[in-house]
Amino acid sequence: MQHRSVRGQLRYTSKKPEMLDRERGREWFAFTHHGDGSVTLRATCEIEEPAPTVLRDVIYRLGPDGAPRNLHVHLTVGDAFMGSGWFNIAPGMIECESAGPSIGRLSQRVAYDGALDGFGTHPIVGDGYLTKCMDVARGPHRRTIRVYVPSPDHRGATPPIAAEVVIDLEYLGDETVTVAAGTFACRKFAFIDTSEAGMGGKQHPPYEMWVTADDDAVFVQGGVGGYMATWYELVALER
Repeated sequence: MQHRSVRGQLRYTSKKPEMLDRERGREWFAFTHHGDGSVTLRATCEIEEPAPTVLRDVIYRLGPDGAPRNLHVHLTVGDAFMGSGWFNIAPGMIECESAGPSIGRLSQRVAYDGALDGFGTHPIVGDGYLTKCMDVARGPHRRTIRVYVPSPDHRGATPPIAAEVVIDLEYLGDETVTVAAGTFACRKFAFIDTSEAGMGGKQHPPYEMWVTADDDAVFVQGGVGGYMATWYELVALER
């Protein structure tokens, strides 16, 4: 085969006092790095806490230039079908075709000016891969990035629609990190929401993460503070 595969699993645990370090979900992922430089991400995410539960399946493709091309999302919330959506992402235009019990059949065309830094897909490994938009050769620095997401909800637990998010991303430097999957040379990043509008009308809590310091940009560990109080750790990796 001409492509290269990266596969793994993340464990979600809680940092809430009443659930400290208890498993609250998990994620299986696979990146396919194609010979032409394009990348396909597949991910299945399970969130058990807080209720209602979330089950998400995602297929996301980026072109050889690293720009998002298309995304498919299938979402189950509280063990009931929430929605399914397909997004086509082109310069200046995002098309969304989705359906779900609360939205019916939706066709959406969103025009935008300027450039996008990526598409926020909601799987945790997608957050890590999004950090590739930072120029780490500049050293530690912070800048505002612009993305679209298939749900403005912090858990991605609403029917698929194209929603714009503007958030700060900071590169904090390099560290060596040991987790269940092994020891990795990492780059440390932080998402910081300073906008009054927030995501879906609610400001996202601070979110730190460590990502492998290579072109694969695999999420190794990280956590979200505030009311979410959650932690994510790489427990298996094959590449």
